[in-house]
Amino acid sequence: MASFTRAELESYRDAVVPDLLGDDLRLLFVGINPGLWTAATQTHFAHPVNRFYPALYRAGIVTREISPSDGMTDEDRDHLRARGIGITNLVRRATVRADELSKEELAAGGEQLLALVAERRPAVVAIAGITAYRTAFKQSKAKVGLQPEPFAGARLWVVPNPSGLNAHATVESLAEAYAEPARAAGILPA
Repeated sequence: MASFTRAELESYRDAVVPDLLGDDLRLLFVGINPGLWTAATQTHFAHPVNRFYPALYRAGIVTREISPSDGMTDEDRDHLRARGIGITNLVRRATVRADELSKEELAAGGEQLLALVAERRPAVVAIAGITAYRTAFKQSKAKVGLQPEPFAGARLWVVPNPSGLNAHATVESLAEAYAEPARAAGILPA
């Protein structure tokens, strides 16, 4: 596993991690914004305690284990794309914690996400983080799960954030939550 000093990680503040998007995009996962480890490795959800990839594997959304903390391999990225899975963020700039983002940044990121979804046309979008979703889209009463309104033509789920800071979520509970949008996108059997 990669190792970074605090100073090395801090040097990635405000860095951008490119979207992972393939031609056959069926399910677009949306993080809040990259953390510094993610920026350092140029791999979404890369922090060693993040449970995103273990949850995808447990749910059967990916069929091989992916350990991104050193940075994803080209084969890992190809596997996700071949499964119809993409990854982006509401806000592109890296921070230590998502609570460093302003309401204005989240709202602007929401507009950019709507444009991306309208352009790329995934069947399903899964935003990981209810608080960020509520703020970005001014949906103060939204709950985790399938949202009632289409999202630029896609079905929209809000799913729990896999960050280690979300202490009440487990790999098992995340796998269950992520399986729902994956079934709707045709990645898992209905």
